[in-house]
Parts: sequence; structure tokens; C-alpha cells
Amino acid sequence: MVVALIAGEGDLPVEIARRLTDLGEPPVIYSFREKAGGISKYALEVVSLHRLDLGGTLMDMASRGVQRVYMAGVVPKTLLYQPAMLDQRVKDLVEGLRDRDDHSLLGAVVRAFEEAGMEVRSYRDLILDLMAPLGHVAGPEPFPWQLSDVEYGVSVARRIVGLSFGQTVVVHRRSVVAVEAMEGTDATLLRAGSLCRGGTVVKMMRADQDERYDIPTVGPHTLKRMASASLKCLAVEAGRTIILEPQVFVPMAQSEGICVLGVSGCPSS
Repeated sequence: MVVALIAGEGDLPVEIARRLTDLGEPPVIYSFREKAGGISKYALEVVSLHRLDLGGTLMDMASRGVQRVYMAGVVPKTLLYQPAMLDQRVKDLVEGLRDRDDHSLLGAVVRAFEEAGMEVRSYRDLILDLMAPLGHVAGPEPFPWQLSDVEYGVSVARRIVGLSFGQTVVVHRRSVVAVEAMEGTDATLLRAGSLCRGGTVVKMMRADQDERYDIPTVGPHTLKRMASASLKCLAVEAGRTIILEPQVFVPMAQSEGICVLGVSGCPSS
């Protein structure tokens, strides 16, 4: 079995590569990362991708006999608006879509791999121990007004996340401060911090999200960004959010005074 991992930025692809290697399946890594870094030691080989070259990638995978594909990490959506960064296969794929939200785009990419005879597999089963539990996860106990903000933030996220944006919502005193769009989570948190102090961050995914890609992820990096923005509560969807490096995450939440909660998300989750 030849396994491939399409790796964007962030710590999640490194953890997935490590676990695949521990299972005796070191992946061929197709990397969009600026620097391969620590992920390379878990790779059968690293293939650097400097543009969205779907056609070339499929041909390379076929030549290696790749049978299973995982997709993880952040690849900037802004690449779609840089024609020089797209091969003709991606251009045709994008032009054929009515909507260009993340759900539609990634779904089309998955179909391209499947049509080439490859199985696109969810990485969720590799990291079940990292899925957020329900209830208080880390940090100080929440204040009543924070619980009220969590309730309000979840109600807002339920309404907009189905449109494939708004995976992260920041609220304060039952007012929406910031909603994540193409800029990504980090920029959303910093923008929220410029508008209020002590806000609550709610992170969810759409009820029908294909768990083969784009499962919400938090970790020590998230807490650092929240601390720099003076955001004091993080609510994530239990069972549908990954908490990276929990051995670092839990004590950091306590030291930074950030309450972390696992909450029920969409009714069908």
C-alpha cells in the first residue's frame, strides 16, 4: 500500500505523518509548506508543490502507485486568484463550479482523486484521542457571562457555517465581534483583539462536512494567538475538533487564563 499525504501548513500534517509512520505506512508527502521541517523525517519522500498543479500531482501519484490519499493542513485559498499558481486542470475545475466555497472546492479535488482510482481517506480515525471531549477541557472555570457568550456564539455559527465560512466566530457580551472568512483563523483572532478585550471564540464545522478534510483544529498556537489578542474563552465542537499537543495545550490554557470548553454543535452532529 502506497500512501500519500497532501500537507499544508500547521502542526496537524506533521502529527498525521508521524502516526502513519508509526503504523508502518510512511507517506509520500506532497508539501505546500514553506519549509518541510520536521515532517520530512516521517516521509517516504517529500515532493514540494509550489503551485496548484493537480494534473501533475495526479500523474506523479499514479507513477508511484499511490492507492490512498490524506489531505491535511492549511493551503491559502488566495492561490485561486493567482492564475500563475494554477495548472489547467485546476482552472477547469474552478470554472466548472457554481460556488467556490471551501466545501465545494475541496469536494471537487476529492472527486478528481477518486476518478483517478485513489481512495481519499479521513485522518480522523488516526487521531481519535485528540478529539475534544464534551464539557470543561482546560483553563479556569467559565464565568456565567462567558457561558452566555458561548451559547450565543454557537447559535450564530449554526446559521452561517453551512455556507462554508464562519468556522470561527468571536463574540463578546452577546455581540458578534469577528467572523472568519478567507483571511483564516489567526487574522480573525487578531482583528477581534483590536476591537474588544476578553472575547469568546467559538469554533465549529458544518453539519454535513466531509470529514476527509478540513476538520477544525486548535492547539498551543491557537492559545498564543488568543492570549496576544486578550481573548479569554475558547469553545470548540466536542467530537469534531482536534486539540493538538494536549500535554502542552492544557497547562498553557491555565497559565494564560483561557477557559476551554467542548460544546455540542449542530443538532445533527
